[in-house]
Amino acid sequence: MHIDIASVDEALATTRVVRRRLDLDRPVDDQILLDCIDIAEQAPTGGNQTSRRWVIIRDQAKKDRLAELYMEAAGTWMIESSHKLAGSGHPQERVMKSAAYLAEHLAEVPVIVIPTIIGVHDGSGRPGLFDSVIQSVWSFSVALRARGLGSAWTTAILNRESAMAELLDIPAGMTQIAMVPVGWTKGTDFRKAPRYPAREITYFNDFGRTWESGPSDPPCLADGPGTIVEVDVKAKPEILWPYVSDIAFSAGFSDESTGARWADETGPGLGARFVGSNSNSFMGDWELDCFVDRYEVNKNFGWVTSNAANPGARWHFETALIAGGTRLRYSVVLGPGPSGLTHAIMQRPEKEARILAGRIAELRRNMFRVIEAMKAAAEAGVAKV
Repeated sequence: MHIDIASVDEALATTRVVRRRLDLDRPVDDQILLDCIDIAEQAPTGGNQTSRRWVIIRDQAKKDRLAELYMEAAGTWMIESSHKLAGSGHPQERVMKSAAYLAEHLAEVPVIVIPTIIGVHDGSGRPGLFDSVIQSVWSFSVALRARGLGSAWTTAILNRESAMAELLDIPAGMTQIAMVPVGWTKGTDFRKAPRYPAREITYFNDFGRTWESGPSDPPCLADGPGTIVEVDVKAKPEILWPYVSDIAFSAGFSDESTGARWADETGPGLGARFVGSNSNSFMGDWELDCFVDRYEVNKNFGWVTSNAANPGARWHFETALIAGGTRLRYSVVLGPGPSGLTHAIMQRPEKEARILAGRIAELRRNMFRVIEAMKAAAEAGVAKV
């Protein structure tokens, strides 16, 4: 059987959480739901134990009660948060508006599906419990998407698990996994969400090591080796940003013998130049020009070294607002231009892979020191407010 890869990829990449675009008036036939559950049941399951059980709720009185429980668990908070964020431009403004809409209209959704599984999850790692059901619910959602329906994975209502069990007559010894509102969608033009490219979040052999291509066997500089370190900071991006944009923190190359100074009075900004130096590194003493190629206040600060058109390395800080603070991401890609690293490789070409590994290991250690210093400073600053 020929599988249309493009169609499969499209369904996988555009299966969104659907709330505001659920059609509340168009009925959903039982057979469509059963067909999608048949597909979902083909998902992998630990120990090949078929322990998943599905509850479909259409009864209006039960949907009304589920809506009340959802409002108690999180809906009221979602609605209040949506009102607070309205018009603010906050990254979560649209998400909270959508979540609030679902909370307000849950009882009107044509169908609510509750996936459950036999057993009570105890963290033991034994198969057949929570670990074996998430992939099945995802398959259910994709199967719905392929047929023109949408769904929303919600779990906040599980704070009222006992009340749900009583309402739906779910026996003891069963674990409720989620609540999934289902309906036809208003239009089918769902788009891919913004995500990091695989090359920026996928590591070969060692965590945190990236490659722009390949890697070759053995790895080489032409593969674009790099590394990424990340840390979550309990502070907003605007609190963290002064440390990110201060080259004493961000471009000091992270040990006591390093330094960085602006080449002119303009300070940070696109096209600005600064000079970095190090007197105690894997590559020996050096001093080099750096050119700012990314600069968006509270979001991005990046620069290239040596030659703006053919850099010896590319460095980048990125801040992203997350629940409870900011995720700080610090990355570097070596090459493609010449640097002290290329000189070392030219001297010992047979040890190129080893030289690269040593350089990446040194950078990674020092980059961790940088972001941990930023984290400590920003969080201490928050504590003083």
